[in-house]
Amino acid sequence: MEILSSFDPMLRTLWYIAISSSAIFIIQTIVTFIGMDASDGISADFDGSLDDGDAPFQLFSFRNLINFFLGFSWSGIAFYQTVENKALLITIAVLTGLAFVALFFVIISQIQRFAEDNSFKIEDTLNKTASVYIPIPANKNGHGKVQVSVRGAFHEIDAITNDPLRIETGMMVRISHIESDNLVMVQRI
Repeated sequence: MEILSSFDPMLRTLWYIAISSSAIFIIQTIVTFIGMDASDGISADFDGSLDDGDAPFQLFSFRNLINFFLGFSWSGIAFYQTVENKALLITIAVLTGLAFVALFFVIISQIQRFAEDNSFKIEDTLNKTASVYIPIPANKNGHGKVQVSVRGAFHEIDAITNDPLRIETGMMVRISHIESDNLVMVQRI
């Protein structure tokens, strides 16, 4: 710290910001990689989203503040000796800090493109083949259950049929119609 006391006040301030933001960034990174990060750190409790609530991240968050300070402070330190005009130096540092935040948004949006939606939607079962799990009474006189595979996972769904005969356990059926959020119409194959 004695070395910092001999620096110009502006350079000293940049170093203090750089050291503290770098330490926090390292801690955030370690916590993220070991899985202790309960939230993704890209949302905040106040309104500053990039979109009308559809954006997966918000502009004003602690993580973005740290990203800004990393770019701001380290670019200010890097260009301190070469840029004589301090207003120009601050402008370059601010633009670099904003570029760090923008880069973070680009990286996060690219990562989220790889996310897979594995949520079950009953509409995905339409025209699929299913196995009868609990016998289905004839002519819509009650319901049974079928097992159907959607995206590699088996789901049990209540089922009815228009068939004049009861459909027994183990028979294969085709899901022909979605009756409601948890009921399908099936036909024998």
